[in-house]
Amino acid sequence: PKDKAKAEVGVQVVERWILARLRHETFFTLGELNSRIRELLTELNCKPFKQLPGTRRSAFEQLDEPALRPLPMQPFEFAEFRKARVNIDYHVLCQEHAYSVPHQLVRQEVEVQLTEHCVEI
Repeated sequence: PKDKAKAEVGVQVVERWILARLRHETFFTLGELNSRIRELLTELNCKPFKQLPGTRRSAFEQLDEPALRPLPMQPFEFAEFRKARVNIDYHVLCQEHAYSVPHQLVRQEVEVQLTEHCVEI
């Protein structure tokens, strides 16, 4: 929350600098529009700050770029978590299916993780 104002100001700068300049231009394809936005964005990122040293590009290169990591090999998989109690017959009921668990967990509450392809207890 303490950086929210800075993010909102950043959006406002983009609106004023890019969108306001595009309103008087005509584009016939999405590719033309994207190309022009890319040009204006490069220009904006290379424009010096008014009160700070450097540019948006140099600030990105110093602060953010070193912290970037490659994307994970597997795509994100949505998971749903639920609490369930192990029945006396060593089974957990989840989405109308029974899953067996070790008998030591009888009457204990366990956490069930459901994904599209897997159920973990």
